[in-house]
Amino acid sequence: MITNRKIEDYFYGLLPPRDSLLAEMERTAAKRDIPIVGPAVATLLAQLVRISGAKRIFELGSAIGYSTIWLARAAGPHAEVHYTDGDPLKAREAEGYFRRAKIAARISVHVGDALGSLGQTRGKFDFIFNDVDKAGYPAVLEAVSSRLKIGGLFVTDNTLLHEKVLNPRDAAGRAVVEFNERLFRSKQFQSCLVPLRDGVTVSVKVR
Repeated sequence: MITNRKIEDYFYGLLPPRDSLLAEMERTAAKRDIPIVGPAVATLLAQLVRISGAKRIFELGSAIGYSTIWLARAAGPHAEVHYTDGDPLKAREAEGYFRRAKIAARISVHVGDALGSLGQTRGKFDFIFNDVDKAGYPAVLEAVSSRLKIGGLFVTDNTLLHEKVLNPRDAAGRAVVEFNERLFRSKQFQSCLVPLRDGVTVSVKVR
């Protein structure tokens, strides 16, 4: 944990209980060691969608669709949310959750490389959420700027990477450090790194 464990416990204790479907997904992820953003980061994502009024959303890396459900619910019935994952089994599992959540009609499911799926999808987006394999973060930064509208939000998870950013010794750590430094130097984005869970960077496209 990035913050004091007692602070983490206090913070998570303040969160309201999730509905039965999200709670089931949290248990499934914990049991099978599937990476999901968890309820604290998901709450932040939902708030950002509601504040910004985002309707056209692209998610880069979605696993079983936990964060996708939070995004789609926050964006409302007229939203267009794009799910991506390289594993067809996870995508099929996610589709089952989307149907149960009664939001499948607003979600487009892409199986394969996330950036490849983004490249094949036309138009600009209001909100792009980045949670791909960490070694791919610099490539994501190269791709997203032209796909995001001015005033759009680019949100990235795991930007502290279990403190590896302090002493990056592997490819993932070095990639996240490179991503962070390039993003914060960019004149196209105004960014803030929130030390929530494993670090969440919220960037607004300003030019």
